Amino acid sequence: MGLEKYAKGNELFRAYFKKNKENLLKLVKEGQKPRALFIGCSDSRVIPDMMLQTSPGDLFVLRNVGNFVPPFSPDDDYHATATGIEYATSILKVQEIIICGHSYCGACAALYENLDESDATVHTRKWLSLGEQAKKSALLSLGNSANKEELLRLTEKLSIINQIENLLTYPQVKERFENGDLHIHGWYYHIENGKIEYYDADNYEFVPLDTLIQS
Repeated sequence: MGLEKYAKGNELFRAYFKKNKENLLKLVKEGQKPRALFIGCSDSRVIPDMMLQTSPGDLFVLRNVGNFVPPFSPDDDYHATATGIEYATSILKVQEIIICGHSYCGACAALYENLDESDATVHTRKWLSLGEQAKKSALLSLGNSANKEELLRLTEKLSIINQIENLLTYPQVKERFENGDLHIHGWYYHIENGKIEYYDADNYEFVPLDTLIQS
C-alpha cells in the first residue's frame, strides 16, 4: 500500500478545502485565533478534531507521550511542550486549556513495567517520570493487590490532575488563571466508546461531559 492511502486521503481533503475555501483562506490571511489549547496524547487512537468535531482554527493542539506537562523550568534547554504552552497562552492568548488523558494509555501502563535500560529508551524513561506521582497515588489509594485494570484506569485519571498542577507552575498560565481570563480543564477520553468525562474539582470526581449540554 505504501503512501497511496495518504495520497487518496489528501485528495479527499482537497475536495473539502475547495468546498470550504473561503473560510480556510480567511485563516491564512487573518492568522489563527484558536479558543483553546488542547494538550493530548500522541496515541494514534486519540484524534482531537474528530472527537470534538471542531473546525480548522478552533484548537491549538499539543500532543506528546502520555499528555504529560513538565513543570516550568526556566533554562535554555529544548522544551517542546513548554514552548507550546507559552506560545498558546502568551502569544495566541487562548481562553481555555484542555488536558485530555485517555483510557488504555500506553504511557501510564509503562509506569508499571520495567523498560529496557539501553540508550534506545533513555528519553522515554526520563519522560515517564512525569507520571510517577500518579502511580504512587493510585497504589496508595488501591494498594498493590488492586485489580490491574482498575489500577491503570485510576492512574490515568490521577495523572490528568497532576498535569494540571504542573501546568500551574508556568507563570503566565498561573497569572491568567488567577485573573479569571484563562480556564483549565481536565478531560478523560474513553477510547472504547468515544465518551469524554471532565474533572469536577469541587467534588473531586470525573463527570460525563455531555451533562453540560443544555436541553
